[in-house]
Amino acid sequence: MTGIGAEDDVPLCERKTITDFCYLLDKSKQLFNGLRDLPQYGHKQWQSYFGRTFDVYTKLWKFQQQHRQVLDTRYGLKRWQIGEVASKIGQLYYHYYLRTSETSYLNEAFSFYSAIRQRSYYYQVNKEDRPELVVKKLRYYARYIVVCLLLNKMDLVKMLVKELSEEIEEYTQRFSTEDQLEWNLVLQEVTAFVEADPVMILTNDNAVVITSNRLHEGGVPQLEPGMVVGQLALADALIIGNCNNQVKFSELTIDMFRMLQALEREPVTLATQSNKTGTLEPSEKPPKRENPHKYLLYKPTFSQVYTFLSASFKELPANSVLLLYLSATGVFPNGRGEYDGPYDLGGVLTSNNRDLVNGETVQRRNQAEKEMHCLHPGDLYPFTRKPLFVIVDSSNSMAYKNFLNLFGQPLVCLLSPTVYPKSLQDQSQRGSLFTLFLYSPIVAFVSVCGLSSLRQGLWEKAQEFLHLVYREVGQMITRSRSIDQAFLQFYGDEFLRLLLIRFVFCSAVLRLHKLFRDSRSYPESYPQLPKPDTVENSLLQKRVLELAAMLDVQSLFYSNTLDGF
Repeated sequence: MTGIGAEDDVPLCERKTITDFCYLLDKSKQLFNGLRDLPQYGHKQWQSYFGRTFDVYTKLWKFQQQHRQVLDTRYGLKRWQIGEVASKIGQLYYHYYLRTSETSYLNEAFSFYSAIRQRSYYYQVNKEDRPELVVKKLRYYARYIVVCLLLNKMDLVKMLVKELSEEIEEYTQRFSTEDQLEWNLVLQEVTAFVEADPVMILTNDNAVVITSNRLHEGGVPQLEPGMVVGQLALADALIIGNCNNQVKFSELTIDMFRMLQALEREPVTLATQSNKTGTLEPSEKPPKRENPHKYLLYKPTFSQVYTFLSASFKELPANSVLLLYLSATGVFPNGRGEYDGPYDLGGVLTSNNRDLVNGETVQRRNQAEKEMHCLHPGDLYPFTRKPLFVIVDSSNSMAYKNFLNLFGQPLVCLLSPTVYPKSLQDQSQRGSLFTLFLYSPIVAFVSVCGLSSLRQGLWEKAQEFLHLVYREVGQMITRSRSIDQAFLQFYGDEFLRLLLIRFVFCSAVLRLHKLFRDSRSYPESYPQLPKPDTVENSLLQKRVLELAAMLDVQSLFYSNTLDGF
C-alpha cells in the first residue's frame, strides 16, 4: 500500500477499501493481458472473456470514483494511474469494435480517450523521472489518433499529431532511449496518413470540410418494386493489405482504411453519450447488427489468410456472403506454361516474414517452382462452396479473371486495372485509384482529373448528381437481359449493391478518360459484365460527360467514344 505510514493508523474500513481496489486493479490487469491470448478469428470464443473483462473494469472505474478521497490520501493514487485505467477501457472498447464491427463502440472508445485529455490525467507524467510512464502517454496518443481517424475527426487528429510531436521531442531530449527512431517513424506514418487524401473540400473561406464515406441513410438506391434480386446478406469481410510502400498507420494501410469504411454505416451516437465516461456497458448494443463483421489483416502470411478465411467460411450464416478484399503487390509467374490453370497465372503477395534467415529471404531451390508466398486464384476455390464476393486491387489482379465457379454458388470478382498512366503512378503510395473509386467516387473522379481541391457547393452538387447516376446504373444492372445472375444475387445487399454500382461507374469513367488508353487500365470482372448494358452504356457515358462539364474538366474526356479509336 503506497502512501501509508503506520498501517495501524489506517481505519479498518479504509484498509478494506484499499485492499478491494488493489484486488480489482490486479484482476483487471490479468484479464486485460489475457485478451491478447484469445484467438483473433471466430465469433464466439472471445465473447464471454470480453464480458468478464468489461465487468471488472466497470467495477474498478466506479470504485475509484466512489472512493477517490481514501485512495488519494491512503493509497497515494496518482492521476496518471486513473488515466491508465481509462486508457485500457478505451482500448477495450476499440478492440470490441474490431471484434464486432459495430461503430457505436468507436464512440465509446473516443469518450474515454477524450476524457483523459480533457482531464489531463497524464499531465504530471513528464515531471517524473520514469521514461516508461512517458511511453504509456505516447501510446495513448497513438491509440487516440487511430480512433479519431476512424471517426473522421480530422481536425482533432491534426491537433493530436502536433501534441504527440511535442511529446516525442521532449521524451527524446530528456531520456537517452533506444526507441527514438521508432517514435519518429510513428510520427512520420501518421502525418503521411493524414495527408493521403488527394482532394480537399473547401468552404468559401478556404476552411477544409470533413466528409464521411460510410453508408448513410438514402446513400444507396432502393430496390424498385418488382425488381428480382437475391436475398443474400454480407455477413463477413476479410480486408487484407500487403502493398509495398503504401501509406499505413497502426497496421492499417490507406486502402484497408478506405475499404473498412466502405463496409460500415455511419456510427450510432447513443443518446447518453455525453455522460458515458462514468459507465461501461458493452451490453448496450444497437438493436440489430448494422455492419458486416470484418477481419483486418496487415501483411498476413499465407497460413494466416487461410486460417481466417476458413474461420469465416465455417461460421458463415445461411443466405450470407463472405467478402474478400485483397490490396496487395502482384506476384507474376516465372514462365508461361502450356496450361494456364488456377496456379499458373500468379496472384497477390502474402507475407514471407517467417522465411527470413539473417534478414534475407530464403531462395527457392528451383526457380521454376510456384511462388510460395502468393495467394493464387486456385487457393480460393474451396471457399466458393458458399457465396463469395472478391475484390482484388493489385498489379496482377487479372490472374483472377479466369476464375472458375466449380460449385454453382454466387461468385463475383471485381478486378482493378493493372496499368495506370504515368502521371497517376506517382500517387500510388497514397492509395489505389481503384479502391478510391469504391470508397468515394467523386474524390476519385476529381483526383483522376488532376484537381486537388473542390469547393463545398460544387462538391454537394456533384454528390447529388451522383445519386441520380447510382439509380440509373442500378437499373442498367437489374434490367440487363444478358447479365450473369451472380450480380443480381448479390444486388440485394446494400453494401454489395453500392460496390457494384461504383465499380460500373469507375469502369465508365476510365474508359472515357483520355489518359486511359491501354486496355489494361480498365477494371474487369468475373463473370464479365455485359459492357453495352453497363460500363459502355450510352446514358452512363452521357452522365460522365455531364459530371465532367459540371467540374469544368470536360477536355480530359472523349465527348464521342469514337474519338478514342
